Amino acid sequence: MTGELGDWESIPDRFRARGLRWTTQRATLVRVLTGLEGHVTGSQIVDRCRAADSSTTPSTVYRTLTVLEELGFLGHSHGLDGREEFHLRPAPDHGHLACRSCGERWELPPGEVAPFIETLWHNRGFVADLDHLMIVGLCRECARS
Repeated sequence: MTGELGDWESIPDRFRARGLRWTTQRATLVRVLTGLEGHVTGSQIVDRCRAADSSTTPSTVYRTLTVLEELGFLGHSHGLDGREEFHLRPAPDHGHLACRSCGERWELPPGEVAPFIETLWHNRGFVADLDHLMIVGLCRECARS
């Protein structure tokens, strides 16, 4: 599995290059992450890490997730409840739609939001981070009700 800036096997060296220790807990987190698909909350990741190694601490998981995102191995967005939801890369950048009534969610591929992103650039000189785009509203079914 590869991240935007390299393969997962390079992670220990990249941590050390940043002056960070490579620990058993961090290795457990990387093993857990490489087995995930889709979006998963930080608390779900902590639970999976603790199931694999009971000595794993939430603070280590969250600090390591931050570094892994900086290195391009994962991204995050926010759910309707505001919690961070992580997804592995390389997944194409995508936004999200969420129905505030039923809670259903959909991914927005780049092509669907490209005109909006381009308008932000042309009108405001703003480069949008598509991974963090969350549009909340009502789905077709809930809007009909």
